[in-house]
Amino acid sequence: MNSSTLGNIKSNKENSFEAPEEMDSSETLSVETSMNTKTQLERLLEDLGLEQYYREKLSLSKILEITKRTITDEPAKCKSDQLWHFLKKLMMVNVTARNVTYTSECDSSGDEDSGSTEFDSDSSNTDDKVNPLDIITALFLCSDGFVQQEMALKMSTCQFSVPLLLPNCDTNQCTLMLWAMRDIVKKYRPQSLLESKGFIEDRIVLSELPMISFVRLGECSSSKSEILNKLLSNSQQYHDTFVHCNMECGDSPRRISNGLTEITWYLPGGNTNIDIFSQPVAVANLRGDIESFETQYSFLCQTSAAVFVFFDHLDSECSLLTNPHHKAQIFLVGNYYSKRFSKDALEKVANKLGLTKDKIIIIRKKQKNEADFVKSLRKKVSNVVENSKMKMTIEQMADIAYKLGILVDEDSPECQTAKTNAEAITAEIQDIHKYKEDHLPRQGEIWKLLTWLEKEDFRLQHVGSKNIEDYKSELQKRKKELRKKQNSYGMLTAMTCFINAISSPGTERFYFLKLMRMNLDNMSRVKLSELQEKYKEKCKNSENKEEIKKIDRQISNSSLGTEHFFREMGQIYEASLSLPQTDPAHQQLQHLPKLCAELLLDGFPLELVDRDASNIPLRWVSDVLSQLSDLVSPNRKILVVTVLGVQSTGKSTLLNTMFGVQFAVSSGRCTRGAFMLLIKINEDMKKVLNCDFMLIIDTEGLKSPELAQLDNSYEHDNELATLVVGLSDVTIVNVAMENSTEMKDILQIVVHAFLRMKEVGKKPKCVFVHQNVSDVSAHEKNLRDRKLLLEQLNEMTQAAAKMEKKEENKSFTDVMEYNPDTGNWYIPGLWNGNPPMAPVNAGYSEAVYELKKHIIQLLGNCESSANDIMEFKEWMTSLWTAVKHENCIFSFRKLWSETPKKRSFFEQNIKNGVSHCLRIGLSYCSCKLLSKFTACLLRLMKRSHFSPPPLP
Repeated sequence: MNSSTLGNIKSNKENSFEAPEEMDSSETLSVETSMNTKTQLERLLEDLGLEQYYREKLSLSKILEITKRTITDEPAKCKSDQLWHFLKKLMMVNVTARNVTYTSECDSSGDEDSGSTEFDSDSSNTDDKVNPLDIITALFLCSDGFVQQEMALKMSTCQFSVPLLLPNCDTNQCTLMLWAMRDIVKKYRPQSLLESKGFIEDRIVLSELPMISFVRLGECSSSKSEILNKLLSNSQQYHDTFVHCNMECGDSPRRISNGLTEITWYLPGGNTNIDIFSQPVAVANLRGDIESFETQYSFLCQTSAAVFVFFDHLDSECSLLTNPHHKAQIFLVGNYYSKRFSKDALEKVANKLGLTKDKIIIIRKKQKNEADFVKSLRKKVSNVVENSKMKMTIEQMADIAYKLGILVDEDSPECQTAKTNAEAITAEIQDIHKYKEDHLPRQGEIWKLLTWLEKEDFRLQHVGSKNIEDYKSELQKRKKELRKKQNSYGMLTAMTCFINAISSPGTERFYFLKLMRMNLDNMSRVKLSELQEKYKEKCKNSENKEEIKKIDRQISNSSLGTEHFFREMGQIYEASLSLPQTDPAHQQLQHLPKLCAELLLDGFPLELVDRDASNIPLRWVSDVLSQLSDLVSPNRKILVVTVLGVQSTGKSTLLNTMFGVQFAVSSGRCTRGAFMLLIKINEDMKKVLNCDFMLIIDTEGLKSPELAQLDNSYEHDNELATLVVGLSDVTIVNVAMENSTEMKDILQIVVHAFLRMKEVGKKPKCVFVHQNVSDVSAHEKNLRDRKLLLEQLNEMTQAAAKMEKKEENKSFTDVMEYNPDTGNWYIPGLWNGNPPMAPVNAGYSEAVYELKKHIIQLLGNCESSANDIMEFKEWMTSLWTAVKHENCIFSFRKLWSETPKKRSFFEQNIKNGVSHCLRIGLSYCSCKLLSKFTACLLRLMKRSHFSPPPLP
């Protein structure tokens, strides 16, 4: 029997079905027996197409693959489509993710043509639809820890509740989802920090908060979850944090999610007119009757400051409510208008529990409407939050879980070993700056000096009157001395532990890297907070200038992440290559690029450009890419998408939303340098895109105020812009608001550089993304601005082409593929309201989704075929070498005058100087004569009050 036959089987509550006509009686009996022996969980997983993932868990690389499903707008046609539509929207943090239903095409044969004359006021069959809670429960049960963690993070960003206790109805056990929630970081401002305008930023599982739990006893005619949503929403903005019966498919019977305990957090933003609660509070919600889920109820009673019990009818002998071991305050919430409501039973239970009148809430008395009831409920919760001393972290809840026989998701041997390895490294870190100097010594000043020597070897800016060959020989000697110094450090303990840990088999190294990142982020966050507080204090007195500068430097150096360990690993490897091949150290370190290539293949980002040194460790990155090529089948093709933009314009968030990845986005910890991440292309899209992988490159913000004070910041921005545009097939230029002029300087450099570099053999595509533009008329209103921008870009191109003697390039589109109408995208703001309680704006997610489809379409229409990995490696090497040669472009652009009339006087002089250099057979970049000529020219300019044009 094939799968399509099984797809036509309809199950009802009694698990029986009508056999299709094409089945004979023996086959019918066989299938019926098989169906009756399947558990409720197995049947649902089969309906959702998840049965294969119950044992072989769904991995992150699988759900991040680019498939036709990721760019299709077709509605879900069967239950399995419903699940993947939910997952697709969730990965793009779309708040409508839980509102997915399907058209029943797989499960019905078209009722319109049946000729039935029966009228029904509601033709939808709720039994045939899947409750969103069942989808969420099924996905968490069928996913590995990293998918669970990603889903919990995205759900929390959407302001959805996340699983706290995950039930398995087959084993009758539940699991505390500590690991799944470990990556959620929240920022908020409690009332105590209102005056100072300070805030708290912490990982939610480490935050000590009071928890208020809401449960149901017996049948309840009121929707507890809907009441909770109203409790947590202010009057201006209602949000469905919890799924409830009045949501789409929310009234479908729950098949596997009874016993699910969800959690969310209310976090104040520091505005007394908006905040519902002045202090942060966790809110838990148990699905199902507490009489059926005593373990979960007991857990909540021992971890919560208060438990609100919703009921229609109370049994006066109810032992569940009178357990002396429960620490939480009990509040009773009854519906006065329920037919089963008994005032006498309520009084008896209240007397047994010793409840005062203020702990009994009656829903919908005649003098109260729903808003009044929610207001009184909020008042009760506020009193508990402000006065209770019962506070607990989710980490601490694990001890109570163990006592009650509840599993904890972090208890796997791989996770525990990884935790031990990560803590062995991070426990040694007291002072971040000193730790980097002592334990990661190959980067820092040595690496910066090596970078300078590399670039000087190409540019010869400081050759002076020395013989060029002697000078170059001296540079090589200094490089060898620095490599020798790097090798003298040996393999320090921290790096030995790190390399051993990432060499672990299976998922252990993934756990290790996640835990390392989280531990290091926690430490950096604490250190940064302390330094910012000091900085604020010192700024109050204008005489503390030197101390302020010192703290400013410390803030810049307070960052420590896994990228620093990988950077050290790269320097260890590059330094070892300077040793003789017979040296044991040389031989022992040859496996390092393969380790990094395996991680890149598994979806971990790799640092491409080190911002601190403004350099690519070329041999290291090249060898990693070579190993990557060996790991996959030969000639695997890649297409490259990069993002470029001014700092804090939401570049990383844009990529994360578009592709479901997780580049660092925390404020104050912006991307530094450039990172690349590999995404697999599914078989159904390989022919469309003509490639096997997509390489995503995230870059640091250009024109960073923090880095503007550095001498080489302008040069670095230009190098980075040229490199990433040169590497990419599609470049996303990210702009805040409608203003594109802030990117004009960078684009002018890119245009000029590409005209100069003969090695450039492709024409990249360019898309402008204007963030925080919600006006529906933005595209039309900015027509003139787009036209003006294109004119300016064309002027740049013509000026550069004239300088380069490549005057056949008349317009910007001759250099980069750009269409002013289809190449400008307007995206609304990320948040729908004011954080920390604002959900993601659905308009943002939808706009990014449309942009994603457009980018994939652009990639599919690429005229030039995709490079394979080795070709990309060679292209990157060639491009970076060209960038290192081209210093004259970058340094002189800074002095370029905006007045066209002043340019012509100097153009011919510079051309003559360059021509003379070329006639005598020397590269103008390395020619001493040009250096002297330029110095003369600068003196003349200074006297004439003119600015020089860019050198060719």
